[in-house]
Amino acid sequence: MQALRILGIIMALSSASIADAKDWLGLAERQDIELADFEFHTGEVLPSVTMSVYTLGTPRRDENGKVTNAVMLLHGTGGSGRSLLRDIFGDELFGPGQLLDIEKHYIISPDNLGHGDSSKPSDGMLTDFPRYDYEDMVLAQKRMLTEGLKVDQLSLIIGTSMGCMHSFVWGISHPDFVRRFVPLACNAIEIAGRNRMMRKMVIDGFKEDPAYQGGKYENPADLRMGQVIRLYTLSLAGPNPYRMQAEYPTRVQAEDALDERVERAMNNPVDPTDTIYQFDSSRDYNPAPRLAEIQVPVLWINSADDFINPPGLGNPEALAARMPNARFVLIPASAETRGHGTHTAASFWKDDLASFLAQNP
Repeated sequence: MQALRILGIIMALSSASIADAKDWLGLAERQDIELADFEFHTGEVLPSVTMSVYTLGTPRRDENGKVTNAVMLLHGTGGSGRSLLRDIFGDELFGPGQLLDIEKHYIISPDNLGHGDSSKPSDGMLTDFPRYDYEDMVLAQKRMLTEGLKVDQLSLIIGTSMGCMHSFVWGISHPDFVRRFVPLACNAIEIAGRNRMMRKMVIDGFKEDPAYQGGKYENPADLRMGQVIRLYTLSLAGPNPYRMQAEYPTRVQAEDALDERVERAMNNPVDPTDTIYQFDSSRDYNPAPRLAEIQVPVLWINSADDFINPPGLGNPEALAARMPNARFVLIPASAETRGHGTHTAASFWKDDLASFLAQNP
């Protein structure tokens, strides 16, 4: 009987958890915002650039008409605004009484330039599309906010991976626009060493695939070499090795899992030129010399099992100390953390976020 009662409790809790879970993407409103005469850092101008964006909640304005409750989420390389509207992120943060309760906060999650449904090379220009960088991407975000959503200040930016790096660009380029930053899973030094090599592996894997033809390919799936090299690279760089060992403890299981990943990738191939631009857009990123200019509160969080940003690389504690109001947190590695992807699993860092918001209301 005792066992049955325990089973009943477990089933009830599971049912409650399922009932409480939300389809955050389904609840979101999507907008496509046109930015006229968009000028890139190269001096090239496109007559129109589109930014696709997902929003949750309602903007609240003060007596001067400024939005006071806007929170922007910034996704990683190759992702989209949908990336952070998943259960492992939203179920921990967006619900009633939670830190980013959408009844109180206006959540903004864009497809960044070159990603998702925003303007990108594969829309038609291919290699004639301007070779954008992080400054261009942040400018597109800012114009999307001010021109499209009529938001001229942000309460908070939470950025993951590439979005983490965008946070530092924002803090330097637009110091009065954002009140607080939470960059997750990145570094604040030049993209060099193994990080740049990893990106170059993906870029060259596509460029050197005979089917690429200088960007004149017709079917992305024809570039099997490039698609597989990208998958192999990210399969090493992204996951937690402890979890992978536990999930695939034998040679056969590991090889079968990799073969399955390749098959899924070939059934849903990424666009080669979009991917080349995405991985190359960090080429001139290096906020380290100007970090002291970021005066607002910053909570910078990395995880110890992150292959891309391993503990101690670049001395992030010392870099954080250059900012007058910043704190660096390193999440210990465990069998539960998710490698580089720990940034999206909010359960690992939401307590730090709660303390940060309480200290910096």
